[in-house]
Amino acid sequence: MSNDISIRFYKDHKVRAIWDEKQNQWWFSVLDIVGAINEQDDHEKNRNYWKYLKGKMAKDGIQLVCVTNHFKLMAPDGKQRAADALDAEAVQTLAQNYPNNRANAFLNW
Repeated sequence: MSNDISIRFYKDHKVRAIWDEKQNQWWFSVLDIVGAINEQDDHEKNRNYWKYLKGKMAKDGIQLVCVTNHFKLMAPDGKQRAADALDAEAVQTLAQNYPNNRANAFLNW
């Protein structure tokens, strides 16, 4: 089984996507989405914000973690690391429940 990786851009921010042949769908890097929406390039800040969002959404009864998949993607340090990824439906849920209105533009992307 091979997974194809695609890099897409949202407002000059990379959003890595990976095609999963087994499930026949695209998965998108959560940290890249958070960084693109927040216009933030700092990997650590994006990771911390994703951690905050998971907790906030869990309190609101929205469980994105259960639909999160892990794929090995190239990390900022140049190593392949497991990264949280969401399918298109979960990306929409994330954006709709984002704590600011910047995510609305992301949904139209």
